Amino acid sequence: MTTWAVLISIGALLAALISGRVRPAIAFVGLAGAYLVLGLVDTDTLLQQYTNPALATLLLLLLVSLALERTPLLDWLSQHLLRGSEKTATARLMGASAVLSAFLNNTAVVAAFLGAISRQKRIAPSRLLIPLSYASILGGMTTLVGTSTNLVVNSFTLSSGGFELGMFQFSLVGVPVALLTFGVLLWRARQLPSHLPEDTADKLSYFLAADLEASSEMVGKSIEENQLRSLEGLYLLEIEREGRLISPVGPEEILQEEDTLVFTGEVSKVQALQRFPGLTLFGHQADDLLATNLVEVVISHESDLAGSTLQEVDFRSMFNAGVVGIRRGGKRLEGQLGKIPLRVGDCLLLAVGGDFRQHRNIDRNFHLLSGSFKRPRLNRLESWLTVGGFAAVIGLAALEWLPLFHGLLLLMAGLLAGKVLSPAELRRRFPFELWLIIGSALAIAQGLENSGAADLLAQGMQTLFSGYGIYAAFVGCYLLTLVLTETVTNNAAAALAFPVAWTTAQAFGADPLPFIMAVAYGASACFLIPFGYQTHLMVYSPGHYRISDFLKTGLPVSLVYSAGVLVLTPMVFPF
Repeated sequence: MTTWAVLISIGALLAALISGRVRPAIAFVGLAGAYLVLGLVDTDTLLQQYTNPALATLLLLLLVSLALERTPLLDWLSQHLLRGSEKTATARLMGASAVLSAFLNNTAVVAAFLGAISRQKRIAPSRLLIPLSYASILGGMTTLVGTSTNLVVNSFTLSSGGFELGMFQFSLVGVPVALLTFGVLLWRARQLPSHLPEDTADKLSYFLAADLEASSEMVGKSIEENQLRSLEGLYLLEIEREGRLISPVGPEEILQEEDTLVFTGEVSKVQALQRFPGLTLFGHQADDLLATNLVEVVISHESDLAGSTLQEVDFRSMFNAGVVGIRRGGKRLEGQLGKIPLRVGDCLLLAVGGDFRQHRNIDRNFHLLSGSFKRPRLNRLESWLTVGGFAAVIGLAALEWLPLFHGLLLLMAGLLAGKVLSPAELRRRFPFELWLIIGSALAIAQGLENSGAADLLAQGMQTLFSGYGIYAAFVGCYLLTLVLTETVTNNAAAALAFPVAWTTAQAFGADPLPFIMAVAYGASACFLIPFGYQTHLMVYSPGHYRISDFLKTGLPVSLVYSAGVLVLTPMVFPF
């Protein structure tokens, strides 16, 4: 009975992750805690999972990457890659993104190029941002340190098998597959939409909600009398009045107290609302708010804002900024904007105060798309020492002269001693949720084994594929991981699929390595839906994309990528 209860709990965990109503950290920690209370794992075993050496290596790598993000290298590249024809610029951007993502956090790579691509006017950003995101995935899956997913798989491998994966072990299949997929991606990039700034669809992208105060001179007058139909670059889309929507808005419509006017329009034209007395934007006086600098940002995957509404957050106190407008891909946002839960990847138009950049939580919560604000950069000596130190650590680990954890720890000590990083910055940017998810997932996998659920899964996989052979079981494990990564996050997909792949290999008496690689490559195969991978969410709104844009581009990419993995993996890592 316990075995089936554990399997049902895993199904419930998956359902919670797919629904998106429960944060992954809460779901994984909750289930691990339940296993502890029920005696499926003991306290010592649970705590050991949170101190897994491979997990500690992942955390160290992410923290060291904070220094690498601040080197001028990425800024310099972003300024020099987009030259020449569109096809040449796209290929150059994809190549640079892939190479950098093989060694740096791909989120940092995409973030560095995102602002430069969004600000330039020569090539439509929508033609470049999906290739950028996909290329960062293809580069990241070629090395152990290229993506957190590979390091997560390494954590499970160490916990279950007692051995670790090599630095370039992923490259043997990853590099040929990446090169093969690059050609398809370049071909599909030519079919992406071209959303140039002068396009009407692009002008009508931001949504602004302005509340009409009772004392406003506009109350009691029509839309025509208030000159709300002649706003250059802005369009009055609808009026929210006592819980109902008035749309379209006719010229004779009389404004009433506490009406909410919903505008859509260009970033550069929102100051036109300053001249209307008695308007408030998300709780702030329009004339005061719009007199300050306007900055466009994207909500990051680390942000504490995701899942909250603007009415629930004291935004002004947190960032010394007010929200002017919201944008989510090319989608029309409906309902009261202040009550819409924010998502990772949403674009916000902010009116910021003079000390906006001095707020320490900016980097954690936002990627900057526009504005005059720049992150503090390392000087030339600090940059060379940081990049050189990281390259030395990777090289020594690849040659097996110094374990990766030891090298990263020494590098971290050097960065702290040289004041390149500070303890305060490490506390602020510590990937706490990722640590909780992976540590809890390792404990859950142990609970599966202790309860006998893992053996039952192994028997089921063996029965399912007994008539088709071990290769069919390998394909099944890959496809399971691919489906999971498209529906939940990539790290959660790896955590859920690994126990199935491991027990399947044991059931067939096969070498577990090809099954481990199937999980690693499958968890990085998120090409169809933008919500499963953080870099897709980062480019979704800046590129004004629809989900169909990802599907049209990603389907052939996913098919070629999967074919390459399924053919090459058993050849390189025999059963």
